[in-house]
Amino acid sequence: MKEIHHWIDGKEVKGTSGRFADVFNPATGEVQARLSLATRAELDAAVDSAARAQVKWGGTNPQRRARVMMKFVDLLNRDMDKLAEALSSEHGKTFPDAKGDVQRGLEVIEFCIGAPHLLKGDYTDSAGTGIDMYSMRQPLGVVAGITPFNFPAMIPLWKMGPALAAGNAMILKPSERDPSVPLMLAQLLQEAGLPDGVLQVVNGDKESVDAILDNPVIQAVGFVGSTPIAQYIYERAAATGKRAQCFGGAKNHMIIMPDADLDQAADALVGAGYGAAGERCMAISVAVPVGEKTADALIEKLVPRIEKLKVGPWTAGDDVDYGPVVTRAAKENIHRLVQSGIDQGAELVVDGRDFSLQGYEDGFFVGPHLFDRVTPEMDIYRTEIFGPVLSTVRAGSYEEAIGLAMNHEYGNGTAIFTRDGDAARDFANRINIGMVGINVPIPVPLAITPLAAGRNPASAT
Repeated sequence: MKEIHHWIDGKEVKGTSGRFADVFNPATGEVQARLSLATRAELDAAVDSAARAQVKWGGTNPQRRARVMMKFVDLLNRDMDKLAEALSSEHGKTFPDAKGDVQRGLEVIEFCIGAPHLLKGDYTDSAGTGIDMYSMRQPLGVVAGITPFNFPAMIPLWKMGPALAAGNAMILKPSERDPSVPLMLAQLLQEAGLPDGVLQVVNGDKESVDAILDNPVIQAVGFVGSTPIAQYIYERAAATGKRAQCFGGAKNHMIIMPDADLDQAADALVGAGYGAAGERCMAISVAVPVGEKTADALIEKLVPRIEKLKVGPWTAGDDVDYGPVVTRAAKENIHRLVQSGIDQGAELVVDGRDFSLQGYEDGFFVGPHLFDRVTPEMDIYRTEIFGPVLSTVRAGSYEEAIGLAMNHEYGNGTAIFTRDGDAARDFANRINIGMVGINVPIPVPLAITPLAAGRNPASAT
């Protein structure tokens, strides 16, 4: 059985804890590797080493750090297929989707090549009598990224690129479910010229997370995952004086106005709702058609599209629409929530509960589901399902529809499909959700887009 360990000081290092996590092939349900889980002492030793390496790296001028990023981009493009294959084999997403995972992370690294310009300070002449004033941007020191299973390339790249380009050293604690790609990224960064110790990849579970939060050398933590864990990390990081950026759960609404192009809206919903088996924090999981006539027409458009979806392993070809979910527990939770929707009165229009793939009966595959007449008090509406389940909530008016999106506990992103420019403008201005799509189902902005507090980047076509 293959064993996966840590990346410390520029080389793979075997763990000493004797504790392991199973890494599955989601398509077959078989264990394909064992992942070593770090102890607190191992994590602390990696941090001490990173702190020593950071001193020289932080003193390297931004232009030289940017050249490492430049070479890293070349290597990511060179090994794109290799990275995507490793990603698909552990996560289960299709090969094109896995390449997209790497590509969206690569775009952030391309942005980081501009570090010499981005890190410039400000200068004020004659701020006071005989006084000039200037500001400097300096690295924090050692920072940490705790990243999720659903984007094992993109989100580690999002975390490590800006941190390293700014002169920090980084401790990366990736998901234990699909750990191979983060280790491959570390190897490529070494090939690109990153000094040993500046990036440490420490695999682990809650013990490693707590060690990160408690270590006084680590100055900042970035996290993506579930809302309860995001709250836990934010509170514990704040208690120890760390900067924290934590992204939690989502329940993203797409409003379909009566004047919308329903073919366009249906295509968008199928791609955004079922792509990557719904395991995206930016997936559209709630369709909100405005008016009964719009809702009936939309359901009529959706059903044949959903029933034609091809579900299978990534090895089955590029025409597979989505693959398995990541674990058996995830599959069981999705089925439990689907049953709760039925029990609470929602109409299951497309039923994927009996889906089975010949030759892959033990895999973690979940058939596509479509609910209609979902109401806000139902569990399938209130809970992040993280699976191929689309819920339709019928709204009587635009105001009711926008209220559903704004009042939900979760809201990473939202979208509206309409031909009315006034409605599009009003929606973008009033909605209080981070990322807004106008006739775009998943409005994830490019790396160049500012995501400062109070700014809602809107995408439009």
